[in-house]
Amino acid sequence: MDETSDRGGAASSRLLTPGEVAALFRVDPKTVTRWAAAGRISSIRTPGGHRRFRESEVRALLEGSSSVVEIPAQPVAGRTSVPR
Repeated sequence: MDETSDRGGAASSRLLTPGEVAALFRVDPKTVTRWAAAGRISSIRTPGGHRRFRESEVRALLEGSSSVVEIPAQPVAGRTSVPR
């Protein structure tokens, strides 16, 4: 039996932390967590409750080949400052 068949292949099974995803998108890790909470990017929860993201999906988003994440280029209408 092939080792990669059980794991789904090494590249597709690698999981990234919010910090690693944030570095790729050049945003804060909390932003990545918010995207996941809003359903804009799928995540997996570890047994300890931490979020992890599939590297293959993140790479696809970076290349623009998926519409899972729609990152707004402009601030949300009606919001002029960050709430305190």
